[in-house]
Amino acid sequence: MKTKDFAVTFSGLKIGYHEFNYNLNDTFFRLFEFSEYSDLKGVAQMKMLKSETVLDLDLSFNGSITAPCDVTNEAFTQELQNSFSMQVKFGEEYSGENDELLILPHGENSFNIAQYLYELVILSIPAKLNGPNAGNGLENLIADEKENKTDPRWDQLKNLLNNK
Repeated sequence: MKTKDFAVTFSGLKIGYHEFNYNLNDTFFRLFEFSEYSDLKGVAQMKMLKSETVLDLDLSFNGSITAPCDVTNEAFTQELQNSFSMQVKFGEEYSGENDELLILPHGENSFNIAQYLYELVILSIPAKLNGPNAGNGLENLIADEKENKTDPRWDQLKNLLNNK
C-alpha cells in the first residue's frame, strides 16, 4: 500500500455521484509512521458528487483498532466510527490549509485523499480508551471502602507513620 493508492482521478468521470471504498489496515498506519495502536481494520468510504465547478466529498470510516486500556493497560478492541464532509474547488494555486476545503489549480485532474483518511481514522479514536475491565478495579475499591476493608500493606505503612 502506497499513498498513490489513494489518488482520486476525477477527470473523465461523469457529473453525478461516485463512490470509492478503501480497506485500511496497519500498512496504512505505517504510511504515516504511526505505531501507537495496532491491528487497524476497517473500511473508509468516499462519496463524491461531481458538478461542473466543485467536488463535494463525504468521507466515512467504520472499523477497529487494538489499543491498551488507559486504566488497566490490557489490550482490547476499540470500535471506531467517524465521518466528515469537504469540498474540492479550483483556483489559481493549490491550497490545503482548510480542513473542509481543498483548492486545486485549474487543469488538475486528480487529488490524493490519504492524509484526509488518516485524519479521519485518528480523530475517531477516543481521547480516553476504556477497555471492558476498566471499571472493575474502581468498583472493587468502592465496595471495599463500603465494607471498611483495607489493604493490609497500607495498614502496616499507616502504623509506621503513627509510631513516630
